[in-house]
Amino acid sequence: MTQSTRISLQNAPTRKGVAERAVSFDSNGNTLKGTLYTPENASAALPAVVVTGAWTTVKEQMPGTYAREMAARGFAALAFDFTGWGESEGTPRFVEDPSVKTADIRTAAAFLTSLDEVDSSRISGLGVCASSGYMAAAVADDANLQKVALVAPWLHDPAMAEGIYGGPEMAASLIAASEADGAEDTVLLGASTTDENAVMYQAPYYTEEDRGLIPAYDNKFSVASWKPWLTYDAQASADRLTKPMLMVGSPSIALPAGATAYEARTKAPLEKLWLGDDVTQFDFYDRKDAVTAASDAVADFLNT
Repeated sequence: MTQSTRISLQNAPTRKGVAERAVSFDSNGNTLKGTLYTPENASAALPAVVVTGAWTTVKEQMPGTYAREMAARGFAALAFDFTGWGESEGTPRFVEDPSVKTADIRTAAAFLTSLDEVDSSRISGLGVCASSGYMAAAVADDANLQKVALVAPWLHDPAMAEGIYGGPEMAASLIAASEADGAEDTVLLGASTTDENAVMYQAPYYTEEDRGLIPAYDNKFSVASWKPWLTYDAQASADRLTKPMLMVGSPSIALPAGATAYEARTKAPLEKLWLGDDVTQFDFYDRKDAVTAASDAVADFLNT
């Protein structure tokens, strides 16, 4: 696969043949805000998909990109802001809590069952990057969700997290910081090219204004996130998942070991599409050819 153009997030991009409307629904007493993308002039109930993105992100970033693509392929696709993020209600703000986000996904699926334009027997989940773990767990445990597709999956367990974040001592210190008084009010930059304290220092996509650094992006990270994030076991749902799964990635994604471990552990029917070495984690967020290949594969999988 050769390098191609990026899908710009500036100026609220539209997609030919796709309609969109703002929606809201309740999750544990908080109003969550989302965007529902559908094919224009759809005349029958549609298969639907809940689309979620990487950690710290909002619906206008890669969730909206993929939701728009899925709508162009005949689906009702919902992208939304999780509790405490973006336009959604909820406190504390900016906490990357897998349990809260997994519960929000299940609430989003229940919301889709209430819509006349949705075929409630054909609702699935599409998780990109960090939310792959949340999505896999939601699909494993929720009768409203029939299949799960993961793009550039990040599926860590606590042991992997220790290695990624500097070893056991560093991980323990971050967890301790998240448990300290006032941790919920201690907020770091999510991404920066100049602030070394940012959790994603000099990371592509998040620090680029023509890519992920859009006005809607909170670009914040509560220190209270460290314990739920570092102790999260995205591998555990592999033991419970019995529904069909698709993984789309490449050898150059951020955590290929997590995908390999999940594949070895799960007994669920599993399909894979692995693109070439030149497709990185961040390319799956907005590189047009990578997004197109992933979206085509997901649509085919969900329609089978």
